[in-house]
Parts: sequence; C-alpha cells; structure tokens
Amino acid sequence: MKTLLHQYRELCERAVDPLEIAAGLESHGFTDRSAARYRHRDVFSLAEELYARVPRDADPAPEPTPGPAPRIRTDWVLLTLLPGAVASGTVAGLRLVPGTARPLLALGGLLAVTLAVRAALGRGPLAARPGAALRPSAPVWTVCLLGYALLGDGLLDAVVGGGPDGLPTGTPDGPWPTATAPVLALALACAPAAWCAHLLDLGAHRRLAGSRGLEDFTSGARPLLFGVLALYLAALTGLLALTGAVLHEDPAYPQALTLGALLLLARLLTAHRHRHAPAVILGAAAAAEVAAPALVLSGRLPDCGFLAVPVTALVDPLGVAVIPALSCGCAALVLLAHALRTLTRAAAHAPLGGPE
Repeated sequence: MKTLLHQYRELCERAVDPLEIAAGLESHGFTDRSAARYRHRDVFSLAEELYARVPRDADPAPEPTPGPAPRIRTDWVLLTLLPGAVASGTVAGLRLVPGTARPLLALGGLLAVTLAVRAALGRGPLAARPGAALRPSAPVWTVCLLGYALLGDGLLDAVVGGGPDGLPTGTPDGPWPTATAPVLALALACAPAAWCAHLLDLGAHRRLAGSRGLEDFTSGARPLLFGVLALYLAALTGLLALTGAVLHEDPAYPQALTLGALLLLARLLTAHRHRHAPAVILGAAAAAEVAAPALVLSGRLPDCGFLAVPVTALVDPLGVAVIPALSCGCAALVLLAHALRTLTRAAAHAPLGGPE
C-alpha cells in the first residue's frame, strides 16, 4: 500500500474526493481485480483508503461526492440554437434571391454557419474538455462529410449517368442537385445533440455517486449511452421530416441518420478527451465517400473501367444513397464500439485535467 501511495501521491494529493482518485486509478489500468491484491473489494474502496492516508489539514474529510452536477446555462443553450438559425436564414435567402447572387450568399452563409457551429461547440456539454492533444484534422473531415451530404449524392448520380453536365445551381432539380434538407436538419440538430450530451453527463454523475465498483458503473453507463444515442436519432428523424416537408425535398433518412450518429459519437468522444479515434474514423468515412465519384470518373480512362465496378455494383441496385449510408454507418458502428469501451468508464467522466 505504501508503494502504491508513493507512486500515485500527486494524484491523491490534488484529488478533492476519493471518486477522483478512483477514476485516476482506472485511467492507469486499475480494475476491481487489481484492487483485490491490496485487500480491497473494488477500486472505490482502495481509493478511499488512499485518500485517507494522504496527510491533509485538520478539517474533516468531505463525504465522497462526484462534485457538482452539470448545470444548464443560458449561454450554451442559446449557442446551440445558433447554427440552426443561421442555416435556416441562409436557406431562406437562397430560395428568395436571384440566381446571380446565390453563389455569394451561399459562401457567406457557409462561413456564418461554420462560425456558429464553432461557437456552439465551444461551450456547454459538447465543448472539448482539457487533457488531450488537439486533432485539427477532425473539423476538416467533418466539413468534408457535410459537403458530401449537400452535394455528394447529386454529383455521384450525375457521374454514374455520364455527367455532370453543369455546376450546382443550389436547387434540388438542377444538373447537379443539392440536398439542402438533410444538412439543414443536421444544423438544427446541434441543440438536441447538446441536450443529449448534457443528459449523458448528468446520468454519469449520478452513477458515480451511486456506484460502489467500476463494473457497477459500467453496467449502468452502457444503457445510458444507448439511450442518449437513440434520443438524438429520434430528434434528428423529426427534424428531417420537418425540413423535408418545408423544403419539398427528400429527407434522405439513411444518409442523414448515419451521418448524424457518426458526428454525435465523434463529438462525445472528443468532449471526453478521446480525440484520436474520432479524427481517424471521420477521415476514413470522408475518404470512402470522396473515393466513390473519383473511381467512377477514373473508370472513364482507357483500360480503367474496372475501377468503377465496385461503385456501380452498389449504386445500380441500391441507388447513390448506399455510399454515404454505408460509409457513415460503418464508421458510426466503429465509434460506438469505441465509445462503449471508453465512455462507460468512470475516468471519462471524472473532473480530471483542471478546470474548464
């Protein structure tokens, strides 16, 4: 026990309660089985002894609590509504202004939506916590995925049909159709995504307070994560139906729901200090989507027709929606498996790494 205390003295001294020590031990690979070697039934019990052994002031030790519960703040609530509001204004402007002014308005709207999303992700439950190296590639891949959701299906359909015969006009019936409804729904879904992340933090906080072992916490955190994901997908489905009806467009449920699940899981992992896997998986999904039209175009070169065969074999019977749905769906399943292994650990929700 003295060796363990010496090894983790810094963690024990800065901890405000035993729960923080338990989460820190877990992040270093401790399990309830490891705690049994020190004659303790679980890591929580071991953490309580380590906390008691560290010399402190004469003040009585506080009861083990996981800290203050996540609070609902007006600033992050309003910021999560901003992307949807800006995107709605941009779409309305594109429908009302003359065709010559649309490119400039689209460029301005894209910049405004990007800044609004950045502001929404900078505060509240979707904000990245300190403690992990930044991955600047993740936002780039996110933009690529959203860009494909807007223009990719139309481009792939035109390419498979021998085109494209013109540039996108910003309308769903142009030579290069754009899918505005799913992208607008995803922008509006920033608000339910933030609320779902808040529910995850709140539920994990309550599990930390009531659990007496790491396995106990994990068993309760798994259904919580599934419930949060299902709640977000239900909200996104409603928004897709709404935007599709208002804009008289195809809501593109398979593409948008898989992309929404992928982006939510990536953000939850990023917010809880797991930033490498989301960046890699988002990049893989974006590369798979971009590769589809590129392979079809490459197949037009002499003696290169075989390059287009994998894409046409999927698109001909199932339609162009199969490419983003399959790419984002597989990527989302990989991130879900990773999230079930990492976000269900006490260390992911403990207040480590300094104040935010």
